[in-house]
Amino acid sequence: MSAQVAPARRRGLADEVADRIRDAIFDGGYAPGSQLREAELAAALGVSRGPVREALLKLEREGLVRGEWHRGTTVTALSDADVAELDSLRAALEQLAVALVVERAPGLAEIDAVVGRMERAADEHEMVRCDLAFHDAVYAAAGHRRLREAWEAIRSQVHLFLLTRIGVESAGYLAGIPAEHRELAEALRARDREAALELFAVHRRRAADVLRGS
Repeated sequence: MSAQVAPARRRGLADEVADRIRDAIFDGGYAPGSQLREAELAAALGVSRGPVREALLKLEREGLVRGEWHRGTTVTALSDADVAELDSLRAALEQLAVALVVERAPGLAEIDAVVGRMERAADEHEMVRCDLAFHDAVYAAAGHRRLREAWEAIRSQVHLFLLTRIGVESAGYLAGIPAEHRELAEALRARDREAALELFAVHRRRAADVLRGS
């Protein structure tokens, strides 16, 4: 006897709505702590409230928004504990990624291309997107599918982390980030494992220290 399953539902509209809301958060349209009202979003996007509700649940699973019965849904405002957990988890994943890239010695063309885009970034939000793309390229170069999936599971939260960082302090951000990432790429190319691990650790620590007020 074959198993009985419910008919599949199309989720394309909810996914598209989630993409639009996510982009608005990442573009600075909704700052951390901002309230996201279903009715207003539905009207702005020209859809019913159902897809908006599904989209917000998807974004909540990503850690981008939080739903509370007495406050509704808000864009996640990272607490000190959130910052510490993201920083430590990112460190654990990135240490393995860097070690694998150094060991495998793949071509770094995509990493170099992202650094080139950084040097042309017009504003802080574009630079944050380039920063994430750089790390995407590092995980891709590591050649470890499950590691890359683990990174993608926290990627939206790291994006929010970096947005929060530029919200706290953006002085020198546009000018300094490209050279910082060029140095990271050169350490990977040199296949100096210890130097690369240290440089990536310093890179992470700079952002975390801004949020910690150090």
